[in-house]
Order: sequence, then C-alpha cells, then structure tokens
Amino acid sequence: MKRTTRLGLLGLALSLSACSVLESDKINYKSATKGATLEVPPDLNQLSQETRYNVPGGAVSAAAFETAQAQQPRGAANAAPQSMGDVRIERDGNQRWLVVKRPIDKLWDPVRDFWLENGFVFTLEQPKLGILETDWAENRAKLPQDIIRSTIGKVFDSLYSTGERDKFRTRLERTTDGSTEIFITHRGMQEVYSTQQKDSTIWQPRPVDPELETEFLRRLMVKLGAAEEQAKAAAAAPVPVTPGARMATVNNVPVVQMDEGFGRAWRRVGVSLDRTGFTVEDRDRTQGVYFVRYVAPADKKEKGFFSKLFSGSGEASAPLKYRIVVRSEGNQSTVSVLNATGAPESSANAERIVRVLADDLK
Repeated sequence: MKRTTRLGLLGLALSLSACSVLESDKINYKSATKGATLEVPPDLNQLSQETRYNVPGGAVSAAAFETAQAQQPRGAANAAPQSMGDVRIERDGNQRWLVVKRPIDKLWDPVRDFWLENGFVFTLEQPKLGILETDWAENRAKLPQDIIRSTIGKVFDSLYSTGERDKFRTRLERTTDGSTEIFITHRGMQEVYSTQQKDSTIWQPRPVDPELETEFLRRLMVKLGAAEEQAKAAAAAPVPVTPGARMATVNNVPVVQMDEGFGRAWRRVGVSLDRTGFTVEDRDRTQGVYFVRYVAPADKKEKGFFSKLFSGSGEASAPLKYRIVVRSEGNQSTVSVLNATGAPESSANAERIVRVLADDLK
C-alpha cells in the first residue's frame, strides 16, 4: 500500500505539473549551503553524482541575506528602448552588456545584492578587479513539480533534479568617461550517464547560453533603476552579426586574428576569457593586456572544450601565468599569448589557449 501511494503521488505530480513546465519561463536558482566544495575545474569529468548539491561551506548564503528595500523604477517615459536613465544596454553580435553612468564603487554593492537576491552564493569576490563569480547553482524553475513538492514535502528534492548547473561571472570595467561597463557571462554543466547500463553519471560542460546572460542583464537593468517593460524591450532588440575569428601563425607564434578594431576586440576577448573559465588576475586596457592563470592538461588527449583548458586525469598541473595581449591596427586585431615575463609564447600551452579563444570567438 505504501509503494502504491508513493507511485500514485509521483504520477499525480507528473500529470499536474506537465503544463507548468511549458507555461513557466521563470528563473529560480538555488545553491546549497552545506557540504564540501564542488570542484569543477580542474577535474570536471571526474565529478561524482553525489557532489551535485555541494557548495563551499564558507560561502555567503542568499538565505542569510536581508532583502533590500523595494525598488522604484526611475526610467523616463520618453527614454529610448535601449537607454533608461543612466543605464543602457549595448550589443555586439550575440553579446550584450550594460553601460551605467556611475563609478564602480557605487555599483559594486547593488550588483552584489542582485546575485544574492537571485539565490546565488559567491566563490569569488574581487572589488578591486571588479569581478564577482557565483558558485554552481540549479535553476529549480525548470522542475515541473514545485507546487507538488511544497505540498508533499522534501521527498521530491531527492527524486527530482534538472541535471544542469550554472554559474555566472560578472565583470565591471571602468570606461574613459567615468562610466562602468557590466558584463555577465554564463558557464553550464549537465549530468549525463557514463555507462550503457545507466547506473552512474558524470558532469560534462554544456554550451554557453546567451539567452540566460541577456535575461540576467535585463533583470540587473531593473535593479539599477530601469522600468521593467523598457528593460525587456531593450534586451529583446535584434543584433547584427559579429565578425568571426580565426587561428593563424605569425612569426612562429600562434595567434587569433579578428576583423575589428581594438575596442570591440578587447571587449570580446574579455567576455571569452570569462566564458571559458580563465582566472583573470589583472588587466590593463591601455596596454591591451589581460593577466591570466592557466592550468595545463595533465594528459595529451583533448576530450572536449574544457579539456583544452583543464585536466581530465584527476591530477591538475600547477597553474601558470600568462598575458593575453590584444594589438590592433585600424579594423584588424591580433590576440597573442606572452609568458609571465612578457616574452612571446609558442609552446603547446599557448596553442591550446589560442585555440580555445578562437573557438569561442567564432
């Protein structure tokens, strides 16, 4: 009888919630607040099924965050769809970012609060560099049985999972006129069966989701004072096609060549570094340099996108420091890799880094 009841409740949950998953496009992220750290690189392919809810024990919890005062939109009625007050959205191909006429120190706390309010915890906070990075979290809005779960109890938390995890990096960068550019980049994982018997699973990277990035930019616009409808219209505006990128060899050094000027190339390379998980330790826009840390693969097999960056053998190599340099002449830009001392790098690591960037910039 107990088995029958459990199956009956499960069937009821599936039938009643089948429509809700089609009708709902909400975002409802949830990060756990207990357990060991979910180590995703450098050992992405070795994650076990049991680690899917683990997060750093010392992270800041959204549940402990005191909700901010109600927001009051400040967007002017006559403002253009892409500009609300001192906030506007810029676009370049499938990339979008915000430009806010405020200094970074006035934006750091509101942006930080924004992610806490959306259910995330942080694994990286660097105010001086303008970088916030969330931990891996699950979008529980993708589950169709939220109402049933709240009625029946926690048993559904153990029965249901989306099999997907997301993390986001926010980068705030000062412009020459004193404004701030805000970039939001996404990285995703999915849980897949690792055997034909379907008795074990592993985590694998899934493609970047530009729509998720755009949705969080839209929500951040509202947080910073834009009206809801204006922000929605601005984020939905069509965008032109962005010129691609290609690998090449110049003076025996691997490079990425881009058919665009410095401003766009610098911006796109920065977004690509964020999306592909590089640790950016510093940057100097006047010199066109990103200072990054890189973990070389321990084996020589490149099993996929992240394998070009991170070890899949279970033992990560020590991180190495490099400089990613953007040099431009007119509407042509070249991206190359220098070592820690600033000398051109032509090693296998440099070739891997260039290939990863070229693949993402295409």
